[in-house]
Parts: sequence; C-alpha cells; structure tokens
Amino acid sequence: MTDVSVEEIIEGTDSPAESPGTAAVAVAARPFPLNLSANLSAGSGAAPIPEPAALAVVKGRIKVADEVVEKIAALATLEVAGVADLGESPRRPEEAPRERGPAAARGVSAHVQDRTVAVDVSIVAEYGHVVMDVANEVKNNVARTVSRMLGMRVMEVNVNVDDVRLPGESPADA
Repeated sequence: MTDVSVEEIIEGTDSPAESPGTAAVAVAARPFPLNLSANLSAGSGAAPIPEPAALAVVKGRIKVADEVVEKIAALATLEVAGVADLGESPRRPEEAPRERGPAAARGVSAHVQDRTVAVDVSIVAEYGHVVMDVANEVKNNVARTVSRMLGMRVMEVNVNVDDVRLPGESPADA
C-alpha cells in the first residue's frame, strides 16, 4: 500500500524528496484551486477567483421518526445526576397504544410534527437528590440535546417522577 499525505494532495507536491517515506502525487492542472478564496499571486496578472455566491439548493424531505427522538431523549435523561432509571412509558390520552420494539426507549414518548417535537419522560429518581431539581435538569437536558442533535424546536418536555430508588435497592427489587 502506498501512503499519500493530505499536504501532498492539497499542495500538489510532485517532488519525492519533499516527503520521505510517502509516495508523491503529481497533480495535473485543476480547473479550479482547492482553496477558492486564495488569491493568485500579484505577479501572475490573473484576476482572483470569485467565491460561489450560494451553495446549490438540494430539494427533498427529511423525516425523523418519533422513535429516534425517544432514544435521544432517553439517553439525555439518563445523563442527569439523580436519575436512577427510566420509568413506565407515558402515554397521552389521544394516542393509541403502538407497538414498541425491543429497541424502543421505555419511559419516553415523543411526538414529532413538522420541525417541532413534544416529549414526555418518566423517571425513577435516586433517593438523596432533590426531586424537583432532578426533574428540571432532565427537562432542560432533554430539550437541549434533542434541539442540538436534530435541529428541531422542542415545544415541551413533560417529566413524570414514577418512583424513588432507595440506597442499595436494585432495579429488580423495584
């Protein structure tokens, strides 16, 4: 296998002596430089190459499934100190029960409409933490993470505290 370094490709190095141990890449004249904002040298008499006015717009739709939002929200919930586990799956009254696969995020329900999302989260808090502080931190972390990762506007995050995990209690005991 031949090693080629990025510098050789970008700069168009064609001298093997400049980079020992790697193969040199002879670059043919390109129709445009790799750095579009670079001006040509003043001595060449050529005009600088203008930057493109705007990137091409590609048409299409992006649809994010509710389950994707649920998994991201579940992981964001479990990041918060004071959350022992996710609780039972919350359900909105207007939602019909849906099939949930083994990979579905238990304890989280999300509804995506256009570019907005609403999330319901059920948690089990750890004993010794202030429950309201934990719930507020869950709400903020879920909203921030979903918004950042998916680029969606989070309309609401509802947090239900289902239980408190006592010290020494295992998840199977609960």
